[in-house]
Amino acid sequence: MGHLDHATFGWLTPLLSYVMACMGAALGLRCTVRALGATGRSRRNWLVTAASAIGTGIWTMHFVAMLGFGVSGTDIRYDVPLTIVSLLVAMAVVCVGVFAVGYGKDRARALFLGGLTTGLGVASMHYLGMAAVRLHGDVSYDPVLVALSVLIAVVAATAALWAALNIKSPVAVTIASLIMGAAVSSMHYTAMFAVSVHVTPSGTALPGATAMQFIFPLAVGLGSYLFLTSAFVALSPATGEREASASAQRPAASAAR
Repeated sequence: MGHLDHATFGWLTPLLSYVMACMGAALGLRCTVRALGATGRSRRNWLVTAASAIGTGIWTMHFVAMLGFGVSGTDIRYDVPLTIVSLLVAMAVVCVGVFAVGYGKDRARALFLGGLTTGLGVASMHYLGMAAVRLHGDVSYDPVLVALSVLIAVVAATAALWAALNIKSPVAVTIASLIMGAAVSSMHYTAMFAVSVHVTPSGTALPGATAMQFIFPLAVGLGSYLFLTSAFVALSPATGEREASASAQRPAASAAR
């Protein structure tokens, strides 16, 4: 058996991955709140932004955490196409979940469907990401912990979508995103504890890219995307603010006449 280390860099990767998950969640919730206050194309755009933010946040969280994943007795490589597929799956599935909530007529049903879809999507993204791991040996999973990680993912996703529908104040959004970040992180580490690796030492080169060659630049790129989008969303006026400033300008304009 290979000894698994989930934090080869100490607290750095778990902490950084948690921050990424929270950022994605906060941005996603804020965009969903905006979407519910908008109509037509604007609503659709906000929902797509929300989905890409949450999807990116979860994926970045997973792979930043994976930077700290090491197995004694073998190197680790990542299958590049499969890793990218896992990112697309994360975004697509979160998109379905967010749209179910954004356009659902019956709130309870929309929440259930959205939460289930998004949760299963997060879990499938995680296990696809794990399937992209290449090492000398065999990877096996504890089915009970796998089931638990999927359950955590579904509950976390449902709670996050519920928060998006019911929470408007910035303080509440912050608290909800901290909780969601914790839920996503706990899902990740539950799933990681389900892993056991039977190492078969080998001198042959592993296919794929190292974490630093591939995962690190991608995580930095997506992290920057999250940060810039957050800044953009924070600075763009909400519908209420826009109407308030427009009505404030009207009397001023008529007074100037």
